[in-house]
Parts: sequence; structure tokens; C-alpha cells
Amino acid sequence: MNKIKILTIFGTRPEAIKMAPLVKELENREEFESKVCVTAQHREMLDQVLELFDIVPDYDLNIMKDKQSLTGITNRVLEGLEEVFEKEKPHMILVHGDTTTTFGGALAAFYQKIKVGHVEAGLRTFDKYFPFPEEMNRKLTGAIADLHFAPTPGSKENLLREGVCENDIIVTGNTVIDAMCHTVKEDYKFETEELNNIDYENKKVIMITAHRRENWGEGIENICYALNKVIEENEDVELVYLVHLNPVVKDVVYKHLDKKEKVHLLPPLDTRETHNLMNKCFMVMTDSGGLQEEAPHLGKPVLVLRDVTERPEAIEAGTVKLVGTNKEVIIEEANKILNNKEEYEHMKKAVNPYGDGKASKRIADAIINYFGLKDIEIKEFK
Repeated sequence: MNKIKILTIFGTRPEAIKMAPLVKELENREEFESKVCVTAQHREMLDQVLELFDIVPDYDLNIMKDKQSLTGITNRVLEGLEEVFEKEKPHMILVHGDTTTTFGGALAAFYQKIKVGHVEAGLRTFDKYFPFPEEMNRKLTGAIADLHFAPTPGSKENLLREGVCENDIIVTGNTVIDAMCHTVKEDYKFETEELNNIDYENKKVIMITAHRRENWGEGIENICYALNKVIEENEDVELVYLVHLNPVVKDVVYKHLDKKEKVHLLPPLDTRETHNLMNKCFMVMTDSGGLQEEAPHLGKPVLVLRDVTERPEAIEAGTVKLVGTNKEVIIEEANKILNNKEEYEHMKKAVNPYGDGKASKRIADAIINYFGLKDIEIKEFK
């Protein structure tokens, strides 16, 4: 084997953000022939990341459809990748995290007896329906994977408890920290002009995202109610809510928060805009998994709008609080951070447990070792 052929597969914006630095690392290594396949499980938001990191996919399955079902996504991923695998015959595929693309990609590779590397492996809530379907996507992918790139020691322990061989697990840190090393600039000027007009120095700006399937309906309603109360009770607070394009979310948010003073409702931003908004804001409220990792890197307190999380490390470190979607709890915890300087400083200064910017290098080294091209000493993330 002169070169290791790697096919990296992803389909959503969060996956793309976290896989982009790894794709660039593989492209820069002489040991690899790197190919990229996107499923476009999400279309527009995915394309923004590809453009930002200057990645041109070798294959684009373009599977996204209106009102797509989980079954439909899975079927289209399996069928599309079968043709790609037959043509490329990669030595290993890389998938990321917990999406339906991830599980479908791993399953398709298993059917072809192709090795699977799972980036961001080992996260668990231990409740198969929360988050849904992500918890089982991640766990089933782990059952298929040959190499497990665990972002933290805690993720490694989860895999060991499930019987994964320790030699097949490498603690890498999270690749999202690698990505943020390229996107965040202190003198950044937003392309979204509305964001340039916000007074980040004198206002306590809260950045919000909330869109997860388990929060549809009552959860989003409760979040919007709580946000209204927070701005009523705090004159110096402004909200920037990045509203997911799904009408199930968008319609509810606009019903409660549209045309409210001190509220900015914006569509999802591209990655660079999002990271730099996070860097300038006072705190973050989110049900996103990725933001739970990104915000601590920037020293921003996070209230997680979910009942469970597969990312407990930041809670243990003190930079993240799990508040769910109970209206009163959200209001109480937000006010605590907004009005208690000691509480805010404690969360702001907590150590980020998710990475040091070297995850992609560790992953590339581990793959080289796995295929026997070299024997590289890897200092795992701790």
C-alpha cells in the first residue's frame, strides 16, 4: 500500500464544520489519497461550510427533499453510497458523530466490508430516544466502527464499558476546536449588517439556537415564553436568535418574538459569522450539541435547553448548565448568569474540556498507524 485511500462522508452543517479541518489535514499528508462525499442531508447550510473551507466534494448525493423522513434519508444514503464505494473502493471511510448520514454511511461501508473510522465517537446520554434519533445513530455507528476517535477521556470510558477494544480507541479532542482556530477573529466585521449595529460592549447579548426534534411543540413554546420574560426583566439584554429554517420551529419563534424590541431574529448564519457572534456575545442558550463545545472554547457560559446531554464534560467543568425547557428554570438560570457577576465569571473561566486544536493531526496519525505505514507516537488529548 503506497497511499491510504480515505473517503470522508458527511451531510449536515455541524458535521461539515467538524470534518473540514480533518479533510484539510488529510489533503496535506502524502500518505493519503483523500476523497470527499457529501450526502447533502442539509443543502444550503452545508454549502456555506464547504465554501468557507474551500472543499469541493468528489461526490454529492444531493439527497435532501422537502419534509424528508428518517427512513427516506437512510435509504437514499445507502443507495447513493453503494455506487460510490463500488467505484472508489476506499480503504476506510470516515463519518462523524450522530446524524442519519453517519449511521447510513457506516452501514453502507459494512455491507461492502470497508473499514470505518468514527470521528467524535463514544458520546452517550444512555436514553435511546434522547436525542432522537442521534443517540442510536451514534451507538449503532460505534458497533460498526473499526477505529473510534473519542473526543474526551469520558467518551473513551463509555466505549470501553460497551466492550470496544482499547487499542481501537484514540482520545483526540474535538475537531471543532481545530475549526475555530481558523474562523474566529477579534477584529471581525460581520457580513450580516444587523449584527454590526449591536452594542456588544454595553449590552448583554444572548445568542440563541433551538431546533432539536425533541423540543418541537411545547419545548420551543416554553423557550420563547422564557426569552420574552428575560428581556422584560433585564433592560440591558438583547437577543440574537438564529432561527432554524424548518417551519415547525420558525413559525413558533416568529409568532412569539417577531418585531419585539431588543430581539434580532436571523436565519442560520454561516460558520464564520456564527463563531464570531459567539465570540462577541455575553452568553449562549442552545439545544445544539456543537455549541456546547464551541462556546466554552471562547469562554462563554452556556444554558443547554435540553433535559439530557451526551456532553457532560463541560457541565462537570462548570461552563455549561443543563436547564431543559421548563419556563421557570430557564428564566431563573438566565437571570442568575446575567445578574450575578461571580456566577458569570466562574462559568466564563472554566477550562474547556473539549480540545486543543490538534485533533485532526491525531486522527491522521492514528489511521497511518492502523494501516501500518508508520509507527507514530501519539500523545492523546487529556
